[in-house]
Amino acid sequence: MKTKLILYCLFPVLLSLSGCKTGVHPVEISGSADSLKQDSVKIIYVGTYTEKEDFVDGKATGIYVYELNTNTGRLTYVSSSPHTINPSYLVADNENQILYAVNETGSKDKPGGSISAFKLLAGGRQMDFINSVSSQGNSPCYVSLDKTKKWVLCANYGSGTVAVLPVKDSGSLGEATMVHQHTGNGPKPQQDSPHAHFILQNPSNKLIYSCDLGVDTIYIYKLDTTSGKLMLTGQNYATAKGAGPRHMAFHPFMNLAYEVNELNGTVEVLKVDSVTGALSRIQIISTLDPGMKMEASCADIHLTPSGKYLYASNRGKVNNLAIFQVDQQTGKLTLIGHQPVKGKTPRNFIIDPSGKFLLVANQDTGNVVTFRINQETGKLEDTGIESNIPSPVCLKFLF
Repeated sequence: MKTKLILYCLFPVLLSLSGCKTGVHPVEISGSADSLKQDSVKIIYVGTYTEKEDFVDGKATGIYVYELNTNTGRLTYVSSSPHTINPSYLVADNENQILYAVNETGSKDKPGGSISAFKLLAGGRQMDFINSVSSQGNSPCYVSLDKTKKWVLCANYGSGTVAVLPVKDSGSLGEATMVHQHTGNGPKPQQDSPHAHFILQNPSNKLIYSCDLGVDTIYIYKLDTTSGKLMLTGQNYATAKGAGPRHMAFHPFMNLAYEVNELNGTVEVLKVDSVTGALSRIQIISTLDPGMKMEASCADIHLTPSGKYLYASNRGKVNNLAIFQVDQQTGKLTLIGHQPVKGKTPRNFIIDPSGKFLLVANQDTGNVVTFRINQETGKLEDTGIESNIPSPVCLKFLF
């Protein structure tokens, strides 16, 4: 009996160590063990940086797999992927059990970015490498799937290009069928050239939107799902000059989009034309308190499933989440507070499907923190739960 007890206690440690190839591995650093039922668990994948770059000291080994207890918000480490370089953004094909990841590499002189495919096994708790193909640009930083699951879309920050890659029957990726080069620049030093930062199909499945931080533009495309070709609609949206558009979120019920600007620390509220997909501005609002003279360096933006509250991450010296209430008639935002993230450089964050928990990845302090969302106020409550994860950047659920 003692032998069984010792093995049971050692199992989580052995499992944690088995997932990493270096001395750095993710562990829970607070919270207590939970007895989990299958319907109380969600699988989360954590994208990371594995190499030292100008802006990050990457210390991870690849993609990490966690279980989220949806009753308590606690994360439990499960496994890690085969080694893959700088998998800083992810997207999961839940139906076909495939995970796609960018490999954020390359330079201005030598295109080197790629997209990798992994087969998900054991209910998403393990993964096997399938293949990797060129992203057709430098430093890919965003990857998504179209709703047909036939095409992977990627945005290459370094080269300012977006690409479409075909998904084969095995889930493997083929060479790009389409590459589009953004053009122009902006008024700020970070805008010396195009920097595509986001590409996603809208909820109606009709159009593709791509934010370019370097040229203050949201490109709007149609996707031919037979050929994999992107076609500009002629309805590109211009943000405020020097804003640096980074990510978008679509309202779950209204024809509205919310776009976060990295360089001027604002959110733009946009009406989406239900026929053409064109965007028109309703509001611009700061992610900082009035009169605050700091650079927000915004990173990510998400709405609760109810559409009542919106959050945006501020990095730099700010390191918090801006909390907004959404007017259910107009879609306009009211800033109602900020939540410190208990770390540095909050990148991607995620809201669980029930709208109960928000988890934020703090890149430079190597921790993922769980907050509980107050359903009445939208404010974030500290659960005291966090996990030590090397260089976390992206959080994605397997639904």
